[in-house]
Amino acid sequence: MEKELKELSYLSKTYTRVQTLMNRVNENSIKEAHKRQEKDKATGVDGIAKAEYGLNLDENIKRLIERMKAGSYWAQPVRRSYIPKSDGKKRPLGIPSYEDRLVQSVMAETLSGIYEERFLDCSYGYRPKRSPHDAVAAINGIIMTKKVNCVLEADIKGFFDNVNHEWLMKFLEHDIADSKFLMYVKRFLTAGVMEAGEWQETEKGTPQGGQISPVLANVYLHYVLDLWVEKALKGACKGEVHYVRYADDFLMTFQYESEAEQAKEWLRERLLKFGLELSDGKTRILPFGRYKGGKDSFDLVGFTFYNTKTLAGKYRLGIKTNDKKLKAKKQEIKAWLRTKLASPLWETMTELKAKLKGHYNYYGVNGNYQMLLKFCWYVKYTSLRMLNRRHQKRSMKIDKFERIWRHYQEKPRLTKDIWNWKTKLA
Repeated sequence: MEKELKELSYLSKTYTRVQTLMNRVNENSIKEAHKRQEKDKATGVDGIAKAEYGLNLDENIKRLIERMKAGSYWAQPVRRSYIPKSDGKKRPLGIPSYEDRLVQSVMAETLSGIYEERFLDCSYGYRPKRSPHDAVAAINGIIMTKKVNCVLEADIKGFFDNVNHEWLMKFLEHDIADSKFLMYVKRFLTAGVMEAGEWQETEKGTPQGGQISPVLANVYLHYVLDLWVEKALKGACKGEVHYVRYADDFLMTFQYESEAEQAKEWLRERLLKFGLELSDGKTRILPFGRYKGGKDSFDLVGFTFYNTKTLAGKYRLGIKTNDKKLKAKKQEIKAWLRTKLASPLWETMTELKAKLKGHYNYYGVNGNYQMLLKFCWYVKYTSLRMLNRRHQKRSMKIDKFERIWRHYQEKPRLTKDIWNWKTKLA
């Protein structure tokens, strides 16, 4: 696959519009996509899981490729499912059928290979070798070293549900000359949604959950936002403007507040042109930076950014776990511990170690150690209460629990050096 991506990268650099992409969706690439699929993934409307499809893998893939070559392959509707959000609401997900998942996986990798040469450095979400921590490091570098006096924190209302298919296909056609490849992209977009046994047409949007949706979202926002900010907005402002986007979440920093106010109106008009809308309740301009100070804060990728000072009294951008995310994590751990009342102690503590390690790996950035300690303390004593419920006659003594905890659990630690901004932004 690495060789394939290098070839796509070369083609993207060499040609304005890339051709002959559909031949990359072949028996070998589909078989590799099958190997990468998770075993216990939820099934789509076909009800077929990885194990069942693999029973007759070679024949299934052969028939799939024959249908694709003949143009008779049609994507099935995605099965609508919902997952709870931290604010109590539910996020809709679209679960593709198994064959659609395989085809989308290969097509998504192909698109990624083309567009990695064309995407700008300001976007970080759903891109290879880029992570939320890179976005955090970029924000830290901007606030700490650039001329920043205010931040425009923006939110697009229901982005994934409102992507305009016509505009998206125009963007893709600008870079891709393979009509059959584009035809199958369009079929995925218009396959529809199956919910409660009823088919619903999808005239706009990309269903969250499909393998191809993240890269299509990046293509859309590359043309709608990234290029516009870099080529138009920055040139229209006299002061410094900086921009960071992670998926559909983004923010801009400005040297002059008056230009931030004007940019907000331009941004609103820009999004409306492409069928998108700013969320008024979540879009705001706030004074921020070393020359403004104040208690305002903004959020991105699960972190809260705020003004603070070092022990020496110098300005420092503070970064901590977002309060809503932390609350959701605590509730998640508490609910999980309740399910482990009858499980062996070693099993519970081993699984808990993995969960805590995952939390430290994500939230263990410079300046956030105290929040890691608070989460660790909460998990520790919630675990103690859980163990006491298992022993109805008498409680577990604290010294015994401390020995068990030290045996299984590691101390919180920082895992991401986002303060090394000179390297990150080089």
